[in-house]
Amino acid sequence: MKNDWNKRTRAVHSGIRRSQYGEVSEAIFLTQGFVYDTAEDAEARFLEAGPDEFIYARYGNPTVSMFEQRIAALEGAEDAFATASGMAAVTGALTSMLKAGDHVVSAGALFGSCLYVLEEVLTRFGVEVSFVDGSDLDQWRAALRPETRAVFFESISNPTLQVVDIAGVSALAHDVGATVIVDNVFATPVWSDAIAQGADVVVYSATKHIDGQGRALGGVILGTREFIRKTVEPYMKHTGGSMSPFTAWVMLKGLETMDLRVRAQTANAQEIAEALSGHEKLARVIYPGLADHPQAELVRRQMGKGGTVLSIDLAGGKEAAFRFLNALEVAIISNNLGDAKTILTHPATTTHQRLPQDQKDALGITPGLVRISCGIEDSQDLTRDMLAALARA
Repeated sequence: MKNDWNKRTRAVHSGIRRSQYGEVSEAIFLTQGFVYDTAEDAEARFLEAGPDEFIYARYGNPTVSMFEQRIAALEGAEDAFATASGMAAVTGALTSMLKAGDHVVSAGALFGSCLYVLEEVLTRFGVEVSFVDGSDLDQWRAALRPETRAVFFESISNPTLQVVDIAGVSALAHDVGATVIVDNVFATPVWSDAIAQGADVVVYSATKHIDGQGRALGGVILGTREFIRKTVEPYMKHTGGSMSPFTAWVMLKGLETMDLRVRAQTANAQEIAEALSGHEKLARVIYPGLADHPQAELVRRQMGKGGTVLSIDLAGGKEAAFRFLNALEVAIISNNLGDAKTILTHPATTTHQRLPQDQKDALGITPGLVRISCGIEDSQDLTRDMLAALARA
């Protein structure tokens, strides 16, 4: 029966483990350690813990386990490991499986911290990294080699919203035996079925749509049970990137309403993108749900909807972008996304500030670019707010 549940039902009920009190809302097991009846029991558990046995919160915890089981069921993955942040998930997924001499192929359009991990951290330890245009399958094909151990990309890139063909890249990567790791934050578990489309490993910043209310940092790595428990878990539990029990409880509560929020946010993003398209003060509006998006057909096939984020490029550059941002009354300026509140960011001076100018140019991060993460406010209020701010830009 549970295998037939749709995503929204899985997001509410999967993974629940109730105590002897039969609580409705999941319990927070706010403990770092666990008691053994005898020394023999402790020895046996350290040798091999059972599915409902725990040793130390860095290794696992009942509340964290509930979140892992629920998000795995939602994603269609065999297993999951919850992490302290989204970047802990990205770093853990990559570094847990790579060693000196390995080769990685990555899309070049990435969040700044992801670029840092690939360009600075992995190469420091002898991993070779090649970057390609993520939307060009020919570039992926040319870059892949017999020694390529992994490929990495954001299914929708931050902040220019380039969409990568998950099935196409996965087929090419699997031909050379490479593991496909997808950062799926912008696509969300609601609109994406990345594992069904060929991804081996999916990572999320749970800070974004999963929490969705600006409360807690978190991340998660999803994949096969063998990869999660034999590769990821030993690395994460020894390096200390595990999720806390309280954060896991927050994320469980977030999952219950995520589907409703993401659908409302996506509807707002579509409406705002259409309202702003062709505006005289904008050089471009970038939204995967618009017919003029470069990968519009892929978006329809891979996601069905355009997601919760759009970007606009003000023709007047940084000065116009700042005037626009400062004139907003409903939407707020911050650097998070996937929140119930509509949040705007100027990537060139914040999230991607430290990228060299030539890299910003290559990625399309112009002085006038503003990223808009749509919330769940009334769409008419948001549209009026942005049109009024543009009038003052």
